[in-house]
Amino acid sequence: MTDTLPLHADNLHKSYGGKPALKGVSVSLKAGEMVALLGPNGAGKSTLLQLLTGLFSPDQGTVVVMGHDMQRHPSRALASLGVVFQQTALDMDLPVMANLLFHTDLHGLPRAVAKQRIEAGLARMGLADQAKTVVRSLSGGTRRKVELVRALLHEPRVLLMDEATVGLDPASRQQLLDTVRGLCAERGMAVLWATHLIEETKVADRLVLLHQGSVRFDGSIEAFMQASQGGDFQTEVLRALEKPGIG
Repeated sequence: MTDTLPLHADNLHKSYGGKPALKGVSVSLKAGEMVALLGPNGAGKSTLLQLLTGLFSPDQGTVVVMGHDMQRHPSRALASLGVVFQQTALDMDLPVMANLLFHTDLHGLPRAVAKQRIEAGLARMGLADQAKTVVRSLSGGTRRKVELVRALLHEPRVLLMDEATVGLDPASRQQLLDTVRGLCAERGMAVLWATHLIEETKVADRLVLLHQGSVRFDGSIEAFMQASQGGDFQTEVLRALEKPGIG
């Protein structure tokens, strides 16, 4: 079963200095599915993303990407992952094109293929005229768009977004959401969108509520509302995060 899923994380535990950050978290993504990982700051979202991307190893549990175990075969697993972290990973003093070519070089893409994908990616995000622009001179929203272009250059099957809209204005935030939502449909890509903003989860196929290192709910928004007490979506999310479980 797990081999057929783009991403499957099972029973993940992680502690720092004896303090649990994740307590047996499991999450799976299906092809073409956008899953919203929602939780307040400190819920464990970033820790989960760090384990899913192989930056840290879990104390217990497994992460499998396209059938490849992250701990046993990290290079194979990472080849199918695209990531946009909360903190920018771009070199601020290099032009956009240089940043993107560095990424394609890491993935071993021939230069001709790389440049073709970069040009197409920048055009898609409305950044065709920004290739020679130094990253530091770009707005926060434009930098996020560049990071998304970079994350997609090696055509990953799984895209992880860690609080990717922090600091963006509403228009830029919505454009990023719409673009990622479209990629799910067009490429069959699986997306895990980690956020603390309730309104961002409404476009997702599935909702995962994470609080204090544990999953409080995992299912469709429709199922979540059916199991609720009849309030509006935001009220019910906040209520779910205040009690041991839901549904």
